This record gives sequence, structure tokens and C-alpha cells, in this order.
Amino acid sequence: MIEDNVEELQRVTELLSNDQIEVFSATTAQKALSVLKKELFDCIVLDYVLPDANGMELLNNINLLKQSQTLILLHSARDFTQDELIQLKRLNHKIITKTPNSHVHLLEEILVTLHIDKKYISESKLKMINSIRDTKDILDNRKVLVVDDDVRNLFALTAVFERSKINVITAESGREALEILNNDKSIDIVLMDIMMPEMDGYETIQIIRKEQRNKSLPIIAVTAKAMIGDRQKCISSGASDYITKPVKTEQLLALMRVWLIK
Repeated sequence: MIEDNVEELQRVTELLSNDQIEVFSATTAQKALSVLKKELFDCIVLDYVLPDANGMELLNNINLLKQSQTLILLHSARDFTQDELIQLKRLNHKIITKTPNSHVHLLEEILVTLHIDKKYISESKLKMINSIRDTKDILDNRKVLVVDDDVRNLFALTAVFERSKINVITAESGREALEILNNDKSIDIVLMDIMMPEMDGYETIQIIRKEQRNKSLPIIAVTAKAMIGDRQKCISSGASDYITKPVKTEQLLALMRVWLIK
């Protein structure tokens, strides 16, 4: 556990520690690397923002210490940039955003990933896990189709959604999106990039709306330009709503919740 907030470190360490999980802690990157040189770990919980190193620098150093196969959970309040999300997605690291209850999500993730039987967990901790699980988000288990010709944007949005319990399908063109919607009737919402070559978002949305079953499908238009009249043009084409790039995570998730409320 690598975390510079001592109170947070103590709280999470106490929660994770039991007969099956031994926890080592460090408050700086330097201390963490010193421990990692001596021990091989099954899981590393890492705050991306530390006083003596940035997150990516520390991750690179961890990989050099032959810990590349170790599960790394990034537990951070940071709002990651698009480039950071792409890098982290490629490294296959899971991000758990810091919230008042995120330490419980950490415990559950570690139990599942390390195949630890819950019979070794105290009843009080199991109650905490179950109480969090019972608090459902309308986005949980929803299926979103993300349409964008730039694979970097697809990587970034996929990483964002994987931090939640959202299933993601991607398409790199309007034609591919139409094919996916034709074959998959379980898609709940579409994020449609407007500026695409060959068939742009406006045209793709208009074709989608021609199908009777897609009349009420929520479609959020995503565009890099915030010009006067853009929103109205998107709505006139059949989009349910409109958001501009660079997309702010919480704003996007809030907008999706609005359109998925029945």
C-alpha cells in the first residue's frame, strides 16, 4: 500500500489486513521502492500522486524491479488526463477512484483478484462489502457504444467506463456503428463523435433514427468544436444531447444517468 496520507493509509491497512492478507505500507515513492527491491508482492495499491514522484514515473520504476506481473490498483482522487488514461489502459492497471467508500471496493477487488475465500473475512467487513454492493448506480451493467475514429479517444473513454460497472463496445466509423447496432439489440446508450471521415456523426445518427426500435435510444453527440448552433444541429440530426471535448468524466457520467432514467 503506497499512500502519503497517513490517516488514509492506516484506515485502508486496517481494513485489508487479515490472516490471508499481509499488508506492507509506504508513504513515499522512495520508501516503496526500497521495500519492492526486497519483496515480491501479489498486489500493489498505489496513490498516483505522491510527494516525491509522479505516478507514471513510479510505475515505470516498479516494472524495472521485476514486479511487472503484479496486480496494480491505482487508488487516487486524481482526474486523469486523456493521455494518462491511454497509458494506464495499455498497462492494464485498474483505477479505483477515491470516494468515502472506495476502501471497501479495494478490499472486494483484492479478494476477487487474489482468489481469497470470503470465509476468512470478518463478518463486519463482509457487511461493509454487501452494503456497498447494494448501493446501485443506474449506470451499473449498462452497455454503451462509443463511436470515434480516433483510437486514443476510444482507449480513454473505455478506461473511464471500466472504473465504473459499465460495459463498453467501440466502433471506429459510422458504418461499423450501424452494423453493431443492427446485430446487438442490448445497447443502452450511444456516444457519437461528430467529426468523422466518410460518414460523420450527423449522418450516422440520422440513419440510426430511421429504425423504429432506435427511436428512443439515447444518443449523446460528442464534438471537439463548441460553435454557436452546434448543439441545435446535433439535436436536429436526432441526438438526445450534446457534450464537447475534452470530455469531463463526471459531467459525461451525469449526462448519461439523465438519459438512462426510465
